[in-house]
Amino acid sequence: NPPQIGRFSPIAHEDLKQANLPDGVENNRRLRLYADAISDVAKETGVHYVDLFTPTLEGYQADDIQWTINGIHLTDYGNRRLGQIIADALLPVKSEQNEPTNLATLRAIIQDKNFHWFHRYQPTDGYNVHGNRADLKYIDDLSNREVMQRELDILDQMTTNRDAVIWETAQGNTAVIDDSNLPPQYDVKTNAPGKGPAGEHLFLGGEEAIDKMTLADGTAINLFASEEQFPDLINPVQMAFDTKGRLFVATWPSYPHWKPGDVMDDKLLILEDTDGDGKADSCKTFADGLHNPTGFEFWGGGVFVATAPDLLFLKDTDGDDVADIRMRVLHGLSSGDTHHAANSFVFGPDGNIYFGEGIFHRTQIETPYGAVRNRDGCIWKFDPRTWEVERFIPYNFANPHGHVFDSWGQNFVYDGTTSYPYHAAIISGHIDYPNKRRDKPSSPLLYQRKTRPCPGVEIIATEHFPDSYQGDLLVGNVIGFQGILRYRLDEKDSSFAGVEEPFLVRSTDRNFRPTDIEVGPEGAVYFSDWQNPIIGHMQHHIRDPSRDNKHGRVYRITYPSRPYASKIAIDGQSIEALLDLLKSREKRVRYRSRIELSERDSDDVISTLQTWISNLDQNDPEYQRQLLEGLWVHQQHHRPNSQLLNSLLQSPDFRVRSAAVRVLAAWREDLTDPLDLLERSVQDPHPRVRLEAVRACSFFQGSEPLEIALRALDQPMDRYLQYTLTETVRQLQQKKR
Repeated sequence: NPPQIGRFSPIAHEDLKQANLPDGVENNRRLRLYADAISDVAKETGVHYVDLFTPTLEGYQADDIQWTINGIHLTDYGNRRLGQIIADALLPVKSEQNEPTNLATLRAIIQDKNFHWFHRYQPTDGYNVHGNRADLKYIDDLSNREVMQRELDILDQMTTNRDAVIWETAQGNTAVIDDSNLPPQYDVKTNAPGKGPAGEHLFLGGEEAIDKMTLADGTAINLFASEEQFPDLINPVQMAFDTKGRLFVATWPSYPHWKPGDVMDDKLLILEDTDGDGKADSCKTFADGLHNPTGFEFWGGGVFVATAPDLLFLKDTDGDDVADIRMRVLHGLSSGDTHHAANSFVFGPDGNIYFGEGIFHRTQIETPYGAVRNRDGCIWKFDPRTWEVERFIPYNFANPHGHVFDSWGQNFVYDGTTSYPYHAAIISGHIDYPNKRRDKPSSPLLYQRKTRPCPGVEIIATEHFPDSYQGDLLVGNVIGFQGILRYRLDEKDSSFAGVEEPFLVRSTDRNFRPTDIEVGPEGAVYFSDWQNPIIGHMQHHIRDPSRDNKHGRVYRITYPSRPYASKIAIDGQSIEALLDLLKSREKRVRYRSRIELSERDSDDVISTLQTWISNLDQNDPEYQRQLLEGLWVHQQHHRPNSQLLNSLLQSPDFRVRSAAVRVLAAWREDLTDPLDLLERSVQDPHPRVRLEAVRACSFFQGSEPLEIALRALDQPMDRYLQYTLTETVRQLQQKKR
């Protein structure tokens, strides 16, 4: 039969009856209007109309199994039920009578076709495929566009080949996919040959490479893992320790993105030192078959992994260290340039997942609250409990890489391309889309950087290193100076000033590229080494053969004259024990304890928390910080506590008061007097608290928050406060128009 055009209504919003999710009543009121309008247009134009709104709404109410993951996005079960509704509406017989015996085989071929067509329809690195960098030419005048278009032609043919097999299989015949008719790939030559035979690049072994490194006085380094021992450890892009003390590493052998005909098999690995000698002796594949896994973070007993355009949630439910749940939780992350894709994932003390993306990106994410959009650089904030997505810092970053929180909830973000360091509080006030934080004049910086680019950062706060290191920023750098820089953070007015200290490590190996840094359970500093002779998308052809996909390392830096920090059991501990770990002086112990708490029942956590807070020692010098940790636990589990908040807004420690103001902004809709509290904070004697109060005003509407923000002018101003006030006033004045 010839093709026919049909119109489909949207599905209904499912009420999952979860306190942290909307019930869908308002969404369904609007969706019904859309469904009725589509039906009317279909009647007027004589086009077949399929109502999905009514049967899904009825199906939700009649079924004991939920159809969606968050009210609007279908589970596998929900997709199957929806497929039955569509089939019943379009086919002459009921779908139960229309299933061929080889349905599983047919579905597998359809999925294979869909896979190839999707990567034809939306190839990653689109800016190099059909954007402004597509026409850059390299050796033999060969452009990115020519090579990438040939790959799209190959995908077109692969899709056609699979389509033919689908029709044969649907008719009960046996057919085999034959890709012998594909056009040939281009032979791309490198513009950066190595010194080996035929331009081959030469690589040092993981141990040999240590001889090329210079270390900070008093430190030592050892190879934790390399591709020599674990061949899957290729192009490590981000790493993090889980609550069991194991190092997860995202590897990217398909870098810069998958090539048709290759196996798509980027991975999330687990490296483990089982005998405590400081070297990994076990490597497991937690998840394979990934594509461009540019960042990840643990939460809720699993791990979020960015594979643009998706954010996946992976979880092992049977204890075999292999993810058996793979759920797409967000879709629409831009994949315009994989160098700039979602990266630098961090779990904030507020319970949100933060990540950044850079220029050339056009992200649009559908949530239960509506679509959220951004153009170019942005730090995003995702709440896994409510599924809310916000633009945390929409700023004209070229390519943000590196994001870390200190012990008091102050966070610092980096533009990876320029290595410009920013104090996030200054530039993270609310601004309505499509507006962004202004960069002319630009936000004040933490310090004047000496080199670039930065792939990742860490704050060192562990007893294994001397007092002179505590609270220092560790900043990776991968061109020119290839190593890890170190900056002391001094209080300065309402912000901070970074003061350069002797670097932690530097290498003269041209392949050395430290991509991520994290303090381990025993207090050692671990970092991943991308180990690649060339980096950058613009400088070399997207398919330059010198882009290595065989090497990758992880190193470990210690301070031998000092004892290791005690390795603390976190996984599986009781809620009471986990709360006690929030007293630890080890920042990463507190961080991982919050992650462990994220998978516990919120009612149980908050009930235990009340007792824990009441039993804190008020004479402990750390008492105020411990109360702040308790406030953050309330925030992580969406249980506002106005009494505790009011108390900490009057804390004797300005760092606690500053953090409490940020919580106030987050709880503004749950408090009876948020503006009264802000008015008091904007008159605080410490400028950091006033800066946070001015920032918080940007999240409100009307003349009153504007008047409160302007009261900051009644006290001495500094350039950090001035920038924040100017941006808050700009937002609030726009709201008044």
